[in-house]
Amino acid sequence: MAAGKPKKKNPRLASGRKRARQNVALNAANTSLRSKYRTSVKNVEKAVLAGDVEKAKSAFALMQSVVDSVADKGIFHKNKAARDKSRLSAKVKTLATQPAAA
Repeated sequence: MAAGKPKKKNPRLASGRKRARQNVALNAANTSLRSKYRTSVKNVEKAVLAGDVEKAKSAFALMQSVVDSVADKGIFHKNKAARDKSRLSAKVKTLATQPAAA
């Protein structure tokens, strides 16, 4: 016997069929937003690791708007968004205050 997920049944009611269609579209939209969020956070972290102050600041400014919009849409909790912004802000600030390595 093959172990795995049982085959999904099609909903009988019209409302159930419509909900299934909507779930596909909503899942795609949420996945896209979640990916955009992660990418913007990674861009800031890469710039910080590279030691590029200007690039880190510009990526952080872009990241703030992306994080806020994703949190407003309910993809992530507002506290998670605030926590991520705070941690990355601290990293960018410490990078800006460090003397440039020559």
